Amino acid sequence: MGFTESMRRFLGFDKQDVRYELLEREKGAPQHWGGWSDVYPDGDVKKVSFSDDITEIERQFREVFRSDINTDIIFRRFNIAGKFPALLIYMNGMAGDKSISDFILRPLMAADGEVKTDPDYLINNILQISETETDTDFNSAKLAIMDGRTALFVDGSTVAILLETRSFEKRSVMQPENERAIRGPKEGFTESLRTNITLVRRIIHSDDLVAEFRMSGGDNNTRIAIIYRDGVTNRTLIEEIKRRLAAISTRMVASTGMIEQLIEDTGWSPIPQILSTERPDKACSYIMQGGVALISEGSPFALVMPVTIATMMSTSEDIYMRWPLGNVMRVIRYAGVILSLLLPGYFIALAMYHQGLLSTEVLSTVIQSRKMVFEPLPFEMILLLFVFQLIREAGMRVPGSVGQAIGVIGGLILGQAAVAANLASSVILIIVALSGLGNFCIPDYSTQISASYFRIAFVLAAWMGGLLGLVAAFMLFIGYISNLKSFGVPFLAPYAPKTYAKRPFILRGKIGLHHRGEDYLNTFGDSLEKRRDTNQ
Repeated sequence: MGFTESMRRFLGFDKQDVRYELLEREKGAPQHWGGWSDVYPDGDVKKVSFSDDITEIERQFREVFRSDINTDIIFRRFNIAGKFPALLIYMNGMAGDKSISDFILRPLMAADGEVKTDPDYLINNILQISETETDTDFNSAKLAIMDGRTALFVDGSTVAILLETRSFEKRSVMQPENERAIRGPKEGFTESLRTNITLVRRIIHSDDLVAEFRMSGGDNNTRIAIIYRDGVTNRTLIEEIKRRLAAISTRMVASTGMIEQLIEDTGWSPIPQILSTERPDKACSYIMQGGVALISEGSPFALVMPVTIATMMSTSEDIYMRWPLGNVMRVIRYAGVILSLLLPGYFIALAMYHQGLLSTEVLSTVIQSRKMVFEPLPFEMILLLFVFQLIREAGMRVPGSVGQAIGVIGGLILGQAAVAANLASSVILIIVALSGLGNFCIPDYSTQISASYFRIAFVLAAWMGGLLGLVAAFMLFIGYISNLKSFGVPFLAPYAPKTYAKRPFILRGKIGLHHRGEDYLNTFGDSLEKRRDTNQ
């Protein structure tokens, strides 16, 4: 077996790519990849019907909720119109006592005349709750009670009336902490699922906007919402997301960060394939283009999918500011990213292997600054890059004012002390500082962290092979991100492969009218054109 054949097999070039692929809309309506199916470790959960005796119903719920030690679950016995026994079950703190007293108990107990116990009659004539539904499944009613709703049972009926009484404390809408914008909305997502969906609907006033509710797949039964535009978003993309969510079966799903790791294409990749954002306007912009947003109860972040490298590098100012200012900001941002990734490795390659490319003055400065430093040059670079990440992590884990002080101490005092103690050279310190500033130009936090992996890899490649090693590592990096996909969309789209795009990758022109979504998302036509045809 030759060397070429060995490398081909090692790199997997002879293996077929079996990953999910977002199908082209030009070839007709894509076939579905299967719908939602509830997956449990021991098979499907069977429906359990209610008894017609409220005493037996109370016994079952007391046993399930461990009412002997769990005092949060409330069982309220009363009589409808003074003669029909009934039972209310709700979770204290999750359901509002005022809503239960004023709009459920008082109308039912004060009802007079000929009162029927039929659920439809009670909903249409007595109960004063706006959102109601009936259910005959014990497990569905149990989840509704844990979610903050109130279950009403009438003696002699096997139907539960589920009433909307959720009234728990939640954080108010505030400015995003990690994605601040000079221009644009100042609202950010909160930990309340209903509030987050409302923030999205306040921006998108479209009749095709759909919010599908699902359980997260963890034992804690956290609710999640899948938000997309029905008739615009590619149906295979929606079904693929549902399929991956249905496959989740774990002990706990606490936030969207865990969901992201459980449904992404390549879990071992340092580059994220899902965008996490706390800005409603940013999530809405991708939903309007044909993307899908995922919001979870208890998490102030929305997951946007699929994404590309342009998605990870975009900010709100790109579209809110006029095109000359937006172009300047984009050029600075991409230049900062390139500087952050390649500058440390490029300097190592020149200083160790290609001193002839440096001027005499620069070379003398490097030699003078390293006269008393005992570490090898590449090791010194890697050490300072590690210290930079250490200072950054320490500044994030302490309170705000203390974190700023740590940043000042780490950047000024510690750096100056390291140079004075001959632990680091001033030139390397400047290179690391410039690389760190360029790293902060990346808008997405997860992408910032992933850039540190490739920065170290480029330093090691330059250490071993000079500029040749750096170029080889950079070509491998380009090949890697070219092979990366996010829910069937190539990471370098719309340029590799080339598809229709409404604006260039970096520089953009003036904002113009456009009625079709991004072509790499393979959306189903245009809802605006369909609406115009309907009105005509």
